[in-house]
Amino acid sequence: MLKMQIAMIGLGKMGSNMARRLAAGGATVFGFDVSAETRNQLAADHANIRSFDSVASLIAELPSPRVVWMMLPAGEISETMFGELTALLAPGDLIIDGANAMYKDSQRHAKELNAKGFKFMDAGVSGGVWGLANGYTIMIGGEKDAFAMAEPFVKILAPASDRGWIHAGPAGSGHYVKMVHNGIEYGMMQAFAEGFALLEAKKELNLDLAEVAETWRHGSVIRSWLLDLTADTLKNDTKLDDIKPFVPDSGEGRWTVLEAVELGVPAPVIAASLFQRYTTQGKGDYVAKLLSMMRNAFGGHHVAKK
Repeated sequence: MLKMQIAMIGLGKMGSNMARRLAAGGATVFGFDVSAETRNQLAADHANIRSFDSVASLIAELPSPRVVWMMLPAGEISETMFGELTALLAPGDLIIDGANAMYKDSQRHAKELNAKGFKFMDAGVSGGVWGLANGYTIMIGGEKDAFAMAEPFVKILAPASDRGWIHAGPAGSGHYVKMVHNGIEYGMMQAFAEGFALLEAKKELNLDLAEVAETWRHGSVIRSWLLDLTADTLKNDTKLDDIKPFVPDSGEGRWTVLEAVELGVPAPVIAASLFQRYTTQGKGDYVAKLLSMMRNAFGGHHVAKK
């Protein structure tokens, strides 16, 4: 069996655990992160992980044809790294973008990189902090010859070599599938949150939310990993008094809704869940103020002041 060697650029919560899973699966991982503490700690954790203090030194030691997996934030940071890598890599080398990137950006990257002789794949990665133990769902797009280089690593990262991953299609398809996946996730999370809010609000029934969640986990049609995580949360803290009611949005929910508009496909649940996140961010405050003033204007209703 040939020795599998791969670079992992970006060793944050996802990248570091992906590097650990790859190393445990028999791959040698060449790791780089801007944090010296992070990359050195990772190298100390596993003999199959090597730490480098620069991308240039990493690429210089990584044997050709090279496979470089980026786990960086989408946008400016990733764009800068693409530029740095193309100055260091050789034709035939493969770059895999594992960021939550817009699929249209991935299509552009594929076109630009292929024109220079590089291979490119876009990889949507799901699994969060549990991926190290349970495996990651990998949704990857790109040409077949590029996938042949990536496949051994994808099979290590996935829950099993024969499931939990898909070569979805051409460049952009991996990030497109991941985008829709995250849009669905928005809707599911919102539905669970609203349901448990209804349970919590019915004070006279004195419902044990943790017990309800645990019951639903077994045999119910809404059982899921997301419900498992919700049940674990409620076991530890049902009131959530110390939690700020603020929910960020990563961008993929927005892109899913925009895609629905472009395609003319109705997606009201995903859209509503996205807008609810904006409300938690204070972006609905002006709406609420103006609604209050309208009620006052037509009905003389009281307007609450700060």
